Amino acid sequence: MARPKDPAVRTLLIERAAAMLRAREPITLRSLVAGTGVSTMAVYTHFDGMDGLWQALRQEGFTRLGARFTTVPESADPVRDLTALCAAYLDHALTHPDLYRVMFDASVDLEDLPAADATLEHLVQAARRCRDAGRFRADVVPLDLAIQSWTVGHGLASLVATGPLPPETLDHGPFLLHALFTACGDDPDGCRASVEQGWHRPAADDERSRPA
Repeated sequence: MARPKDPAVRTLLIERAAAMLRAREPITLRSLVAGTGVSTMAVYTHFDGMDGLWQALRQEGFTRLGARFTTVPESADPVRDLTALCAAYLDHALTHPDLYRVMFDASVDLEDLPAADATLEHLVQAARRCRDAGRFRADVVPLDLAIQSWTVGHGLASLVATGPLPPETLDHGPFLLHALFTACGDDPDGCRASVEQGWHRPAADDERSRPA
């Protein structure tokens, strides 16, 4: 008889794997369950083995990103909202740098590809609102702009969360978004105000660890 699945155990193993990634510890079947109080069989029960665990770990990054996007309120200023989503992307990457590293590991399949793709839709809808409100030109393609906005966030996050540059690099975000949005037709002064209202620089992982 198959063992019943306990969501708490599944979450425990995902969090354990993420913590090991952050500590750069080698992840094996036995090292994963060490000190957790569960047996190696739990990895098979919940993930069908280590390959399934890696898939779940990658999916978890997108799940948390989607959840983070839902916390961004919609306002009367769509450019402000699109900026806030980009800042939320950075916040996700810097809050979960371990999961962020795995999210874009194409050597591992995703458990639910459509669910992962749905995270981009938050940016697409915000970009569409910008165009429909007349802030951007009528020929702006929301999907293209969403990808361009994601690229800005991904580039900054990769350089800081998983790369060699200091947290101050994130301060280039407003300049890059302003350049992107004005290229789409937004008024430079109005765009600057919207970006400033929507932007906040997330704290990088090393900044969070500093004493107050």
